[in-house]
Amino acid sequence: MTSLAPPVSGKYIGRFAPSPTGPLHFGSLVCALGSYLDAKTHGGHWLVRMEDLDPPREMPGAAERILHTLDSHGLHSHAPVIWQSHRHQHYQDALERLAAQGLIYPCQCTREQIRKAGGHRRKNCTPHTANKEFAQRFRCAGEQESFSDLWHGLQTHPITEDPILKRKDGLFAYQLAVVVDDIAQGVNHVVRGADLLDCTGVQQRLFRALGSEPPQFGHLPLVMNEGGQKLSKQNQAAPLDDTLASGNLIRALQFLGFKPPLELALETPRQVLAWAIARWQRHQVDMRNRLLED
Repeated sequence: MTSLAPPVSGKYIGRFAPSPTGPLHFGSLVCALGSYLDAKTHGGHWLVRMEDLDPPREMPGAAERILHTLDSHGLHSHAPVIWQSHRHQHYQDALERLAAQGLIYPCQCTREQIRKAGGHRRKNCTPHTANKEFAQRFRCAGEQESFSDLWHGLQTHPITEDPILKRKDGLFAYQLAVVVDDIAQGVNHVVRGADLLDCTGVQQRLFRALGSEPPQFGHLPLVMNEGGQKLSKQNQAAPLDDTLASGNLIRALQFLGFKPPLELALETPRQVLAWAIARWQRHQVDMRNRLLED
């Protein structure tokens, strides 16, 4: 198991947590840069965590390439990188805490059953049969969570389905691992892409079930492709060119609504970041999801 340093009480602690399913692309950089600048501007620590929980989806060498790209762009973690693949026992311990509270239950429903039913319903959940694989779900459907997002303001999220915390194949789910690790690392500010806004309610519920207060959440605008989809590895987004790091940072700042002088692209990434840290203000962020070329 990986041991973590104790959280720094009262200090802003943010993080960037990529999954190694491919190299970082421009949308990833926007998210990493926004979370980095918000942490640094508030005198905080910025951590990097590798969410390598799903081996079948991982690309060989992607994790190392991601870390190299972050380093090339001057985005350095304040503490050693945490790898989720080394922390399975912590996730199992959390599951057992939830089980002791009666908050998880086995589910053997197939994807086809769920699709035909129009979603998972606990009352219709397939009865547990011995010697058959099952997922473990978190009891929270029908609840409602509210929070104030740094950019989107007051949000109220009704929870319509009990999320899976451990899959039938034995792999731990993102929802559980991300909360367990944020608690362990003392993360109190989560700045990430707006595509994750809808899962915030479930995560808040999990934080409280595990005895912790949720962090402050903020969701940044998404870079879109020409088909109107979020720029992503699944949509074959082009990887960042690490040799053009300063230019990449300039374009990311422009996407976020800032106006760095173009000659700054001739400087080092460290100098670009210093310019940005001195000028980062949350109210200046352009919240439109849009094409990079816009």
